Amino acid sequence: MTLKTRGALNAVVPVLILLLATVSSQAQDWAKARLEASPRHREYVTLKHGSRSLQAFVVYPEVKTKASVVILIHEIFGLSDWAKEMADELAAQGFIVVAPDLLSGYGPNGGGSSEFAGQDATVKAVSGLDPDGVTADLDAAADYGKHLAAGNGKIATVGFCWGGGKSFAFATHRKDLSAAFVFYGPGPADVSSITAPVYGFYAGNDARIGATLPATTDAMKAAGKKFEPVTYDGAGHGFMRAGEDPTDKVPGNKTAREQGMSRLVKELNEMKSAASAGSSSRRPAGAVKPGTLANSCHDASSTAPRTATM
Repeated sequence: MTLKTRGALNAVVPVLILLLATVSSQAQDWAKARLEASPRHREYVTLKHGSRSLQAFVVYPEVKTKASVVILIHEIFGLSDWAKEMADELAAQGFIVVAPDLLSGYGPNGGGSSEFAGQDATVKAVSGLDPDGVTADLDAAADYGKHLAAGNGKIATVGFCWGGGKSFAFATHRKDLSAAFVFYGPGPADVSSITAPVYGFYAGNDARIGATLPATTDAMKAAGKKFEPVTYDGAGHGFMRAGEDPTDKVPGNKTAREQGMSRLVKELNEMKSAASAGSSSRRPAGAVKPGTLANSCHDASSTAPRTATM
């Protein structure tokens, strides 16, 4: 390599590093832009239980009547721009959405998700959260949502990735849920105390989570619980986020997101009180065979869910 060539490379490398850093920092700019363009009312509220305070992002739909409340449980990446944009999208469908920042108080300087330096630090922090503390935080969010003046008293959880597993686990604890929605998250070891119907959304190209599906399906069936898992062929883990990311190149993610969103909204509109949840299980539209979906979604717990082609 000549000195001239080496000099040229030395000049280019810093530029490449800067470009990569810019791409990384703007990875969810599309979600932030969509959120900022929303006409819906959104606010941050402080939820308290015991000596703990946590922040929650709340979005209201533009409707005339009282609405059901969705407790949105974020991914392993914390309360990201995408999580907030997802909350807004559900509000656009007519639901009040309460999205607690489960990293509240655990970030630098006592902050939450937005205060962490990068994704690795956020993932490590979420992975280290105390399960009992998470349950208490979700209880605070559910209590807040259930008693909102604009709410109709019905509450459901919707969780993604790590949050999907927490949505399933919370259903073993909270008896007044109208439904629990689990996006590519594992089931709890003991499902006997679940009273709400549970709806699963899984990716065909996600062996890590897929391997847990048969065990959860069997456990829920044996316990007489309503569980309707659907696997979307051609999609990968995290398809609800990836499916709307303009840089994502996997067609299956977009299709799975569209189908998954339609199914989620339909079931939210039709959800009944947890007390009426029975043991019967109807075959979901598009489900064609038992699924196989896998170990935890960044969570130590595992068990499992049925399959749909796209």
